[in-house]
Amino acid sequence: MRVASRLLASVQKGAQFLEAGTPTGLTGVSTHASPRTTLLYTYHTTLEKLKQFPEHSVYRQSVEALTKHRMQIVEQVKPSGLEEWQKRVQAVADSRPDAFKTVPIVTPSGNKEVNIVWKAAAVQAAKKRTDEWDDEVVGKPHEEGIRTEEERAYMGKELARDLTEEHRQIPRIESEPPLSLEQINDIEAKIGAGLIEEVIMVAEGESVLCDTLLEAQVWEDLEEKPQDGQWSYAERDTFTQGTQAPPTK
Repeated sequence: MRVASRLLASVQKGAQFLEAGTPTGLTGVSTHASPRTTLLYTYHTTLEKLKQFPEHSVYRQSVEALTKHRMQIVEQVKPSGLEEWQKRVQAVADSRPDAFKTVPIVTPSGNKEVNIVWKAAAVQAAKKRTDEWDDEVVGKPHEEGIRTEEERAYMGKELARDLTEEHRQIPRIESEPPLSLEQINDIEAKIGAGLIEEVIMVAEGESVLCDTLLEAQVWEDLEEKPQDGQWSYAERDTFTQGTQAPPTK
């Protein structure tokens, strides 16, 4: 089911692009400014994390297949002026290998292209300083009361930071050309998981889940082996005589 506001935007006279920040029709979800770049970065990051899982991991196999499928859909939809943009920012990406990574891809037609994505370290450094008010970073309020020596040393380092200089040093490149409304609709139809903003939320959630499962090393055997029959009570149809037949008219 399509969100009404997205449908209305598609029939507006001369509406070729969605305006970033406008309501999508879903509570708390605004129109994303750069969905293609965000999805390519998130999918690439997830695939890199999955390489740390064993090849026999069912989770790795399933998520890897789904991520590659959706990534291919996004790669095939190209905004107008993408090649020119890549040529303009290629020099910046090459000069900052600590922040950007060029991912070579091969299109279905056999042409070689590249995706320019941010590296995780640079993205995390930028995200820490995105919330600002009047050029001042909005951080957590300091608690009241006496501080330990370790806490005082940490607070001294925080107060001595030059936030303006840190913000200036965040690596930046020109934004990728925006997708048209028709192209966004095409991606949403092929993926079939709601609005592209919802697809981004799912992709980001999967990336976070990878971190959690990787930290727990869920593919390893349990430290305490379960006893025989420990989980038999949870088996299907244990306390019933099979699945109930549907009523007949």
